[in-house]
Amino acid sequence: MSLDAPTRHTLQLNALRAFEASARLGGFARAAHELKVTPGAIAALIKTLESQYGAALFERHAKGVRLTALGESVKGQFTAAFDAVEEAARTLRRLAAPQRVHIVTSPALAQLWIGPRLPRLTEMLAPIEISVTAVDEAPNLKRSPFDLCVFYTERLERGQRLLAEEEVLPVCVPALAERIATLHDLANVRCIKSVGWDDWDAWSAVTMPDAGFVAQGPGFSLYAIAVQQALLGAGVLMGRRSLVQPHLDSGELLAPLLQAVPLGVSIAAWRLSGAAGNQSVAAVEQALRQLA
Repeated sequence: MSLDAPTRHTLQLNALRAFEASARLGGFARAAHELKVTPGAIAALIKTLESQYGAALFERHAKGVRLTALGESVKGQFTAAFDAVEEAARTLRRLAAPQRVHIVTSPALAQLWIGPRLPRLTEMLAPIEISVTAVDEAPNLKRSPFDLCVFYTERLERGQRLLAEEEVLPVCVPALAERIATLHDLANVRCIKSVGWDDWDAWSAVTMPDAGFVAQGPGFSLYAIAVQQALLGAGVLMGRRSLVQPHLDSGELLAPLLQAVPLGVSIAAWRLSGAAGNQSVAAVEQALRQLA
C-alpha cells in the first residue's frame, strides 16, 4: 500500500502579507498605502486570515487597530520571513539582469536633476541599462525592488554619499528681473512656491529676518510645474540651485538679487542592501557623483 505524503497547508500569501504590513506599520491604512490596495482590502484579507486560523490578530477600535497578544507574538517572524523573500527576489533580479540598474528618487529630482543627466549617464555607462522611478518618500530598504536611492536628506547617514549641497535663491525671467533691484521689490511680484517646501521662508529668514516678509503667489505640488511657470514669466520662483542651474546657465532665468542661502539639505545617493556588491550599481553611483 502506498501512502501519499501529507499536503502542506496552503498559505494565504496575500493575507499573510497584509497582516505583516499592518503589524509592522501599525495600521490598515499604512499597509494599504505600501501594498497599493485599499484599506478595505487589507481589512478583508486579515479577516480571512483570522477566520482561517480561528483567532483574532488585531483588536478593532474607533481610532484604529492594535495587535492582539497572538498577533504581537508572531509579528517578528513574519517580518523576517517577508524580508527574506524580498532579499531572494532582489538576488533573482540581479542575477537575471546584472547590467540593469533601477534608480528610485523624488519627482523633483527625477524630472530636474537626474532627467537632464540621463543621456550623458547612459552614454558613459553603456551597456548598463538605467531606469528611474519617482516616489514621494525614500522606500523601505528591506522591501524595495530598486538598486539606488537618490533623495534630499538633512543629514548624511551611514552608507549615503553626497552628490550636491543645496542652496536657494529667487529666480525669474529677464523681463521680470528688471523690476527687482532690492529685497523689498519682492513684495510687489508674484512669488511661485512649492507647496511641499518652505524654501521662501528659509530664504527670507536669512536675508530679511525683520521684514515680516510673506511670499504671495501660487503654490504647486510638483516643483517641475513651478519651474515651468517661472519660465513662462508667471512670477519669481524660489529656486533650488541644483534644479534650476541649467536655466540659469542658458539665461532663460536670472537671479536678480544674487543672494543665495544654504538650505541645510543635500542630495545624497545610497545603495539598497541587495545592491551592495553590484558593480553596475557602483558604476552608476560613481557616474552620478561625477556629473553632479
